[in-house]
Amino acid sequence: MMSERGVGALLVMENGALVGIISERDYMRKVILQGRLSKATAVMEIMTSPVVTISERATIGECMRLMTDERIRHLPVVGGDGSVVGVVSIGDLVKEIITEQEEQIHQLHQFIAAEYPR
Repeated sequence: MMSERGVGALLVMENGALVGIISERDYMRKVILQGRLSKATAVMEIMTSPVVTISERATIGECMRLMTDERIRHLPVVGGDGSVVGVVSIGDLVKEIITEQEEQIHQLHQFIAAEYPR
């Protein structure tokens, strides 16, 4: 399913509740490197549980800090009622930080150009 959807991780849900997460890294370390058969290995045997999550109100900085501290690449985002509302990846966060920095650089260039006309 990860390959079909072009994602690096999938949430494992049971009756609408988040019970685990399985990533390409989990699959590689717990199936391939251990010589297990994919068709004979249950998701619950290799998923990460409990799952580290973050509030939908968290900042990008808070997400980055948590992901760095926990050494994870995918972070489920939960709403106020505890339901999963999305997932952010480290790549999503890096792209957003780069976009923000590019905008700041652009604004600084405009400021400098306005202060010091050529």
